[in-house]
Order: sequence, then structure tokens, then C-alpha cells
Amino acid sequence: MGAGGAGDRPDVVDAAGSGGGAAPAVITDWALGAPTFKWIAFDNYIELGRDRVFWISLKNTLLYVSVSVPVSVLGGLALALLIESGRGLSGLYRTLLFLPVTSTLIAMALVFQFAFHPTVGLVNQSLAAVGLPTTDLLKNPATALFSLAAIGIWQAVGLNMVLFIAGLKSIPADLYEAAAVDGADSAWERLRRVTWPMLGPSLVFVVTVTSIRALQVFDTVQVLTDGGPNKATSVLLHQMYQEGFVFLRSAYAAALTTVFLGLVLFLTWMQTELLEKRTHYG
Repeated sequence: MGAGGAGDRPDVVDAAGSGGGAAPAVITDWALGAPTFKWIAFDNYIELGRDRVFWISLKNTLLYVSVSVPVSVLGGLALALLIESGRGLSGLYRTLLFLPVTSTLIAMALVFQFAFHPTVGLVNQSLAAVGLPTTDLLKNPATALFSLAAIGIWQAVGLNMVLFIAGLKSIPADLYEAAAVDGADSAWERLRRVTWPMLGPSLVFVVTVTSIRALQVFDTVQVLTDGGPNKATSVLLHQMYQEGFVFLRSAYAAALTTVFLGLVLFLTWMQTELLEKRTHYG
């Protein structure tokens, strides 16, 4: 009796005959371009749980978000308050600070690559000028991820500033007048009693959008570090790209994608729930 082909085995399916690879990839072992695939149930998720690189990428992603989101949100709020409290050139300042949002991130990543250069870069030259130690920021595992986070903050803070300015302009002026009558006439008291509570809806939106954008970090990782050094900047989106388009493990990349989407949904829901309880919608 001759050996049976792929079509004779119930667990092996012809990819071309199943719609060109349109089967649910997360429960198969299909690789990009492979003529057949095998049903493997939840083995991809089991492998994810045992994959050291996955846990490193998850940790790096959460660390990147926990650094870049608070700084860019608070930085955008501080700039918005500063610009709105001033006069004259506020329009020019808004335009200049918003420019990073309109810039092509890949092109600007190359500019930052030069700025982070260990010898001629502006950052290390500034550190040396004040007597601080210098290092190759993008090749040092202790500083590489924070350097990428600094680029993400630089790009996000301008958009957050504009969104907060829109929120500030929607606050009725008579609320400040009423607060002054009640004795809250200092800048801090106006911020604490009027501005901050009334910015609640804007804060929910800004935190949610900034968090999603931070979770989607890929461009700077791919251009500047490629996930190195020693996986110090490997994030989930970059690992998905590596598995799917470098190693051609399409099914495994699809399983990783579902975990990533679940993480995005969970973090977005959690942040929204926590902030909504403290938000006043006038």
C-alpha cells in the first residue's frame, strides 16, 4: 500500500483547496506560502505561554506605555495651560509644538539616531558638558527602551496639547468668576477646583488615544534598534512582524495578534472605567 498524500490525512489540509489559506490561522500551523497546514487546536497559545521572547516583549510594551503615556499626557496638559495663560504668540507656539505630530516618524527616527550618537550626538555632548557619563543610548540595554520612549513622547505631546487646548476653551468663563467669588482666586485653586474637573472628558479621550498609540509602537523600534540590543526593545507589534514576515510563522503571528488585541481592549476598558468614575460631563 502506497503512502497517502496530504489529502488522505484528516489533520492535514490543502491550503489552496481551503480558500487560499483563509482558514482560522490561530488553530493551525500554517506558514506563509506553505501548500498545506495542520489543525493544532490551541498549541500556538501554549507555545506563547512558554516563549521567553513573548514575555520580554510584553514587559517591554507595558514599560514603554507606563513611561510614555503619563509624561506625554501631563506634558501636553502643562503646555496647553502655559499657552492659554499667555498672550501674543500663542498661535505660533501651538503651531511649532504641533509640528512633530505632522512629521514622518521614520524620517524623524533617523534624526534622533544621529542625536543619540555616542560621540557626536547632541544628547551625549550635552551630558558630557555637565560632567555626566555618556553611553550609546540605543545600544545600551538599560537606556534603549527609554530612548525610544523619549521619541514617542516628543511626537505625542503636541497632539495632546492641542486636545487639551480645545478642552480648556470649552470651560465657561463664569465658572472661574464664581470660583473667585468663593475665594479660589489663585492659579492653583482655579486649576484644582475648576480646570481639572472640567477637563475630565478631554482627559479620558487623551489618555485612551495616547495609550493605544503607545501600544502600537513599531516604526522607531524597526528603524533604530530592530528589537535589540538583546531584545531590550522588542515590543509586541515588532514581534508580530518578526514572526509573520521574517520567520513566516503566520499562524503563530496570528495567535500573537489576538493576544495583542485582547491586551489593547483590556487596557482601554480599564483606563476608561477608572477615569469615567471621576469624570464630570457638563
